Amino acid sequence: MDPGRFITFEGIEGSGKSTQIRMLQELLVERGHTVRLLREPGGTPTGDRIRAILLDSSLTELTDTAEMLLFAASRAQLIREEVRPALAAGDTVLCDRFVYSSLAYQAHARGLGRDLVWTANMPALEGILPDRVVLLDLPPDTALQRASARAELDRIEAESLSFHKAVRAGFLAEAAADPHRFCVVEATGSPEDIHKRILEGLGGLL
Repeated sequence: MDPGRFITFEGIEGSGKSTQIRMLQELLVERGHTVRLLREPGGTPTGDRIRAILLDSSLTELTDTAEMLLFAASRAQLIREEVRPALAAGDTVLCDRFVYSSLAYQAHARGLGRDLVWTANMPALEGILPDRVVLLDLPPDTALQRASARAELDRIEAESLSFHKAVRAGFLAEAAADPHRFCVVEATGSPEDIHKRILEGLGGLL
């Protein structure tokens, strides 16, 4: 049996990840792939309960370290319950956010440092990293306008513009450090235009 493929989508809030990951899912299903669509935080019963904590805007006392560990805990459940079995079955796994979000948000923007965040996530990952990371890149002011128009902002979306600028810089730094894994896509224009750029960036992976 051929091994499955693991593709994750990253980007700041409002960058269009949800739309693009669904478009790719539809295309792959049409092509005969068995696709498992997941999201972080969440994706499992335990993870969804952790997600509710992480995005609760009333929890102003949540520390940066606790936030990092909660994301890692949700990720551990997702890897064990969903990602590893799907890849073993030869499925294509598409995940809305993964460990690179922790690096951008907690290591870079929160200032916890890359070494600490990687160390905290190593047990959760169980050695699994994505075959390709699609990074949807967009100026934070534009992305936040999209997010605020969509719904009430959650705890992380409601952070300052400077915070989201630091997140974007963190993502771009991660992409520069691992260019063979990352596919950086300009997330401006129509959804169809962005989808075409993603397919070009993924090349022959699928």
